[in-house]
Amino acid sequence: MNLPFLPVVLGLIVTATILFYLFYKPQRKPQTDTLYTDALNAMVKADKATAINLLRDVVKQDSDHINAYLQLGNILRDENPEQAAKIHQSLTVRPNLSIEVQVDIHQALAKDYEKLGRLEPAKNEAEQILRLSKKNIWAQKFLLRMAEDTEDWDTASQLARQLQKFTASKNEHELARFDVYKGLQYLKDGKHNEALSYFNKALKTAPEFGLPYKYKGNIYEQSRDLVKAVDNWELYAIKEPQKAFKVFARIETALFDLGRYSEVENFYRRILDNDPKNFQAIIHLANVLEEKGEGQAALALVEETLKPDNPDVRGALMKLKLSLTTSTPIELAHQVDDILETLSTVENG
Repeated sequence: MNLPFLPVVLGLIVTATILFYLFYKPQRKPQTDTLYTDALNAMVKADKATAINLLRDVVKQDSDHINAYLQLGNILRDENPEQAAKIHQSLTVRPNLSIEVQVDIHQALAKDYEKLGRLEPAKNEAEQILRLSKKNIWAQKFLLRMAEDTEDWDTASQLARQLQKFTASKNEHELARFDVYKGLQYLKDGKHNEALSYFNKALKTAPEFGLPYKYKGNIYEQSRDLVKAVDNWELYAIKEPQKAFKVFARIETALFDLGRYSEVENFYRRILDNDPKNFQAIIHLANVLEEKGEGQAALALVEETLKPDNPDVRGALMKLKLSLTTSTPIELAHQVDDILETLSTVENG
């Protein structure tokens, strides 16, 4: 071979070898993919600690793994929403993200801010989602719920109408909710009869919808028809167990004014028959029993909610309160130690 061509030939051989290596060498699955899959499996098993450690390993090895950052923030939200918001906020400046990923980031941030009680930033994040995806149902429902919680009935009515338009469905509860908002607008103007008309219309559309009963109870309370007020509030409490606590104090006051305070105990027992884990009902019932002089029954009721595998500081504090007049200082000190240990366990995950 002519020596001047030797470097050229060698160069071609080296190039061909590199190309063969790049295109034909079996590709090994990146370690981060395996770690991320393991983290998702840990999340399914509710093993938060393992999932957090795995996700942190993923982002250490691959700082571009957006989904790992998203999931890490989502897990941290319950116990450290501030940190979750920082993680999700850092993702908003990443370039070249798809619309779908941007929506996921803003949705996560909306949840973070809501958890922190920062409602305006939460609303802004949901509105940003709608700028990216005009028909995003999650953002519409999120904003509707926030308008409802802040009693912004004009906005709620508008959002409910938009939501029906976007879903193109005849969901009974959503149709009824629209009538409730109309009723609340009349209620705000002091037009009780018109408001009642819309609340009854909502119940005709969706009989199992609890919200109209709450506002009907409020109207009857204002007109001093306390019997009807209590009846409607109880229906609300039964049909909306997660929000039942909102009417507990009003029911107790109304029954007291009616001279029927002895019926309060039975009311809370009916609530617990419908929703045995309603902690607010348990606490209220325990207070009622204590006031009746049935301290041991109240204590037993609260102790039933205390589970070693699922410590609840609220239950422990209620037990401490009920024990103040019956336990020795040493026993009370032990209870305080248990509460401190529970708080430490929750704080450290």
